[in-house]
Amino acid sequence: MSKEKSNDHGTGHIIQSLIVNVLIASSKGVAAFMTGSGSMLAETIHSFADCANQGLLLVGVKQSKRPADKKHPLGYGRSVYFWSFMVAMLLFSIGGMFSIYEGLHKFSHPEPVENIEWAIGILVFSLALEGYATYSNIVELNERRGNTGFVEYIRNTKDSDLIVIFGENSAAVFGLILAITALLAAYYTGDGRYDALGSLAIGVVLIAVAIFLSVEVKSLLIGESADSVINDLVEKEAEKSPEILELINCITIQQGPGEVLMCIKIKCKPDLTAIQISQMINKFENDIRSKAPEVKWIYIEPDLQEWK
Repeated sequence: MSKEKSNDHGTGHIIQSLIVNVLIASSKGVAAFMTGSGSMLAETIHSFADCANQGLLLVGVKQSKRPADKKHPLGYGRSVYFWSFMVAMLLFSIGGMFSIYEGLHKFSHPEPVENIEWAIGILVFSLALEGYATYSNIVELNERRGNTGFVEYIRNTKDSDLIVIFGENSAAVFGLILAITALLAAYYTGDGRYDALGSLAIGVVLIAVAIFLSVEVKSLLIGESADSVINDLVEKEAEKSPEILELINCITIQQGPGEVLMCIKIKCKPDLTAIQISQMINKFENDIRSKAPEVKWIYIEPDLQEWK
């Protein structure tokens, strides 16, 4: 079972990445102006888009913590999934498509890059910052995943904002390596088309990451089941209860990071009174919540026959 910090869904990793990207975007903008490089301009737009994306994620996390009300009786937990999906779309449209457009334009009208020292220095500086941010993401992912495999955790985790930040930072590191390679190739060969190819490659990377993130977040947005560990827990607790003959059905829905809705149908002993059934259900709920506090809503229906 992973050690996902479902009940301590903070924003530290988002704020850290936002600060890093503001510094990087500003420095890249200076380098793009000084060199006239398409790759540098693509990287500048990418970093400024990342800043906007992280701002949207902060909005999503804040909205997801709003208390439930009459209009939204199960709370606003899925807000973070909506804004995470929007970030993936922006990464695709602003970051990826603009980089490809810039690459195609520069390839058709190649220009020599100038003052490469500025660009390389700033790119190395940016790579160090992005590398540190990505490393911090990996450390937090490792803490949350526990014994779960890294790739498996990324595919199954319900903390969409953490995965979006990791995807952005990883794409940024790869994009910076591509930009450095393209600039050096364009400078030493005197062929500006290498710089254009770098911009195209960066766009492809961003679009690939955006598609991956959008697919993962879409599943959460439309209603994904909770971690299978929770279903296993319910089965074990049902087996322990002498009043429960069979767990007929258990449906879970992830309502947001650290928020699970659970609907259960159980087959009870036929000789139980209404009071005994109520006491059994209360104990069953308490046993589940004590071991899985992320389960915030539990609806249990007792029955004497199989569910069809």
